Parts: sequence; C-alpha cells; structure tokens
Amino acid sequence: MRWVRLRTGTAETPIAPAAAAPAAIALARSDCGALWIELMGEPVALRPSGGLWIERAGAFVAGDLHLGKGSSYARGGQLLPPYDTIATLDRLEAEVRALKPRLLILLGDSFHDPQALDRLHPEDANRLRGLAMGRRLVWAEGNHDTRRGVSALGVLPGEVADEVVLGPLTLRHEPGPGAQPGEVSGHLHPCAKLVAAGRGVRRRAFATDGRRLILPAFGAYAGGLNVCDPAFKGLFEAPPLAGALGDGRVHPLPFSALCGD
Repeated sequence: MRWVRLRTGTAETPIAPAAAAPAAIALARSDCGALWIELMGEPVALRPSGGLWIERAGAFVAGDLHLGKGSSYARGGQLLPPYDTIATLDRLEAEVRALKPRLLILLGDSFHDPQALDRLHPEDANRLRGLAMGRRLVWAEGNHDTRRGVSALGVLPGEVADEVVLGPLTLRHEPGPGAQPGEVSGHLHPCAKLVAAGRGVRRRAFATDGRRLILPAFGAYAGGLNVCDPAFKGLFEAPPLAGALGDGRVHPLPFSALCGD
C-alpha cells in the first residue's frame, strides 16, 4: 500500500520522510476499497461496509446495527419493508467470511429496542448465534439495547461489556466528552454531505482526526447525522476527515469540502 498524508483542508499529498504536520492523517487504499488510516499510530481499515478492521488484533467492529427497527416501526403503524435485519446480517456475515476475525465487536445499539430480540425470526436469531462460532464475540451495550432495566443483551452467545481496550484503542458505544485519544465509538451515525455543480450527495461516513474515530451506523435502516452538526462540536482536536461510503469504496473527504444540511 502507498501511504499518503491528507490535511483536513487540502487534497492528498505524498508522505514526506519528515514528520507530518499535526493535522495530517496518514491514509492508504487497498484493493478491496477499504481506506487505511493510522489511529493513534495503529493501522486500521475503514471498510466500505461501514465496519472497522483492526488487523493487529484480528478484530472486526460494527456499530449501530439497530436490528428489528423495521418491525419496531411496523408495531407503531409505520409499515416499512421488513427486510432490514436480513440485509444487515447479510453484510455482517459477508465481512466475517472475508476477514475471518478472531474477535467480533458489535459496538452498541445492536438492537433497536430491548424487545427486538423477541421479534426476530428464529432463522435470524440462529444467524446471530453463528457469529460466535470460532471467535470471541463481544456486545458493547448501547442506549437502545437496554431501557428501564430491560435488555436485549446477555441472551445470545458472547460477552457483554461497556468498553473494550485493544492496545492504544478504547472501543465504546457513546463518544466521551472532549478529547478522547484512541477512542472508537458509534452512536452518532455520522454522514457527510458534499455539493458539486449544484448537486448534493449525502453518504454515511466515518469521522476521524487520527486521534479518535466515530463509526457510521451499520444497520440497513439506521439514519445519519451530518458531521457538520453541532453534536460533533468539541469531539475532535482538529477538523475531522470524513470517510464517505461509496459503491465498494471509502472516499476520504476533507472537512472543508463538506456542507451542512
């Protein structure tokens, strides 16, 4: 792979032998369309699926699956096609087949509500059980997974944790306030909007300044919050890079190229 440095306000430039400026992020592309970055010095791959591959730990991370969201809306009278859980599990299983992780981390809000597991088709529940076969499976607890003392976690195989530490990285569902070097989180469902030639494109996106990383939602029906939204203010020490999910490829976009909704 050829690594380059991307400053958040400029285009890509080749890496120089000397140390890079603090606001530059090291990037490299792979043939599968993933975008490699250095996160606190740890090489990680931002996958086109919206998941994260931490190669040194053999870990694949996906956040905010929101399984059962379609059935939750249907229960409330909003009839959405009931295929979101199947589509989400299809993508997750495809990543597991491709990467063969030793560790699979589901980074919170795996279920849209605590009763979602009860509404799952038995075949889908069996697919979730299958994810724990041959690897360590960790469920990070999210705010949708547990409410009022009722939780969808702890029933299926795997461990339940508030956070997971892998070398310089700490993985948890919700971003902590202020600077959190090495944090990998979800919860905010970041997306990026780009306008060119009078036309706007909005895509789910990773958000990172090279010191912390927020994953896009992995779930088929999960929405997105623009990275220009005030909710992201104060989370990054430098304007973040957006890794926008394209068709089989992650596109690095400097913050200066993005616009709000």
